[in-house]
Amino acid sequence: MLAIVGKKHAGKTTLTVQLCAELTRRGRRIMTLKHGSHTFSIDPEATDTYRHYHEGNAERVAMASPDKFALVMRWEQEVAPEEIAARYLSDADLVLCEGFKASALPKVEIFRAAVHSSALWTDGPANAGSWRAMVTDQTVPEFDGTTFALGDAQWLNALADWVEREYLSPAS
Repeated sequence: MLAIVGKKHAGKTTLTVQLCAELTRRGRRIMTLKHGSHTFSIDPEATDTYRHYHEGNAERVAMASPDKFALVMRWEQEVAPEEIAARYLSDADLVLCEGFKASALPKVEIFRAAVHSSALWTDGPANAGSWRAMVTDQTVPEFDGTTFALGDAQWLNALADWVEREYLSPAS
């Protein structure tokens, strides 16, 4: 598991999607897990599954079609990303997690100076030791992890190489 973190609008989703696509292109089985700070709905009001969940108060609602499956379930308290991955994503080569900045997961931060004046890591999070890499358009002098410069045309390939080296077993 590897978490992609950053401040709001830093580019977490874009980075997660790009890295997932590149590692998938390389033949890796990648799954993603997105953290949200508030509730969500994956189907619009008035659909059958929406009604099952909201009107019927079903504990779990699964939707199956020829090419997709989705499961929405209620829980009393938030479950750690490691537990979610163990239950539902255990057959992945790698689970890329978007968010989960408070977790102990190893982290890659996306930091763009055009959007924020400082990196999330610079703000001194309690788990700063879990930061492993920074994808950035600016030098973060105090950061001693691996840095990937957005200005380098090959930054995504370099990041994917690093992820394969550090978090994946050799490709078969």
